[in-house]
Amino acid sequence: MTTLDEAPFRVPVSGLIKLAIPAAVMGIFCSLSLLGISAVADHLSSWMWDDLSDFFGFEAYSTAWIIVMLTVTGLLVGLVVRYAPGHAGPDPATIQLVAEPLKPIVLPGLAVALILMLAGGVSLGPENPIIGINVGIIVWVGLKLFPRVNAPVWLAIAVAGTIGAMFGTPVAAALLLSELDAGDRRIPLWDRLFPPLVAATTGALTTMQLTTDFSLSVDVGTYVDGGLKDLGLGILISLGAALVGLVAVYLFVPFHTAFQKLKHPVLMLTVGGLLLGVLGAIGGEVTLFKGLKQMQELPGLAATTTAAGFLVFAVIKLFALLVAGTSGFRGGRIFPTLFIGVALGFAVHQAWPSVSLPLAVGCASAGIVVAATRNGWLSLFMAVAVVPQTVLLPAFLLATLVAWLLVTNRPELIAPKAPEPPAQVGAPV
Repeated sequence: MTTLDEAPFRVPVSGLIKLAIPAAVMGIFCSLSLLGISAVADHLSSWMWDDLSDFFGFEAYSTAWIIVMLTVTGLLVGLVVRYAPGHAGPDPATIQLVAEPLKPIVLPGLAVALILMLAGGVSLGPENPIIGINVGIIVWVGLKLFPRVNAPVWLAIAVAGTIGAMFGTPVAAALLLSELDAGDRRIPLWDRLFPPLVAATTGALTTMQLTTDFSLSVDVGTYVDGGLKDLGLGILISLGAALVGLVAVYLFVPFHTAFQKLKHPVLMLTVGGLLLGVLGAIGGEVTLFKGLKQMQELPGLAATTTAAGFLVFAVIKLFALLVAGTSGFRGGRIFPTLFIGVALGFAVHQAWPSVSLPLAVGCASAGIVVAATRNGWLSLFMAVAVVPQTVLLPAFLLATLVAWLLVTNRPELIAPKAPEPPAQVGAPV
């Protein structure tokens, strides 16, 4: 006879159906919040870089204006971090892509810091802050409207909806959530993923409906099968890119420690902005901003840029990522990391033209994203999104696996949190 403890766990299908509608609505909200913040940042960026530079008599992307704009951006973000309620959230250098829900009072300051960062040309993406904003709102609203559904479910819905909206496909969210493997392990994975993937689907569909030119792909031509030799080359390229990523990993904490010695966030971010301005002046417009649009401009530079030139782009972007990621700017590190991988792929092809460009770009992207994120599925997805040629999928998967062997057990691209101050004797608890 089967005892109660031995009875199989039954998934309440009616509960999944009831959650589908609010999950769908929240996925649409995730897309609208991302697109809304991006639109405001784009308009502000156009005003800052084009209209304002013309007003003061500078060329938009001249050396002087790049330094001025990045320094001013650092100052403005520093003021937000210092004086906004909740200080625009925790230090982004110390948190993962998915973190604990933020209190609602923190979210306006975080949104303003994100908009300024995107508009000012800082080398970070929107992923961490926009996930933080959407998670904070959706968890708060979800618990108010559906108190029987616990916070982790709403968190997963918010993360999935945002990832789906950001990459224009629910596949990225599915891969990310399956690797996190959160929730009650008694429940089958796809039952746990059901509400989040509804949100990811509506988030992706909303983005695709409202954005006409959304794409992560880079024009690298059509791959011509080179046989087993290409598998070996792909492994070598991926390992090289992963080593570059590990350079950033091992420098991340020293950079963060150095900026923390400045103590005051306004000073810290202003100095960070000045350093980013100097790096941007050296590398030019292509090394500014989050890197998505800029990496799609790299094919147009291939006729006039040598392997050393593309390598310089990658190195400058790497140091810009380190400075921006450790000096307090509110942003994510996936998109600039992807730019570095694409630039490295072009550098390899320019140095050895016999190496297939699609192979080089995809494998380099996979290798460096593995080192930066420690998420194998996301790294594979990024390679396929940048070079959407399914014939290369085995090479990209093998490149991801081999890079994983190199980076596993290494430190992550994250800084330790500052220790909590000791409680005073007699202080109220």
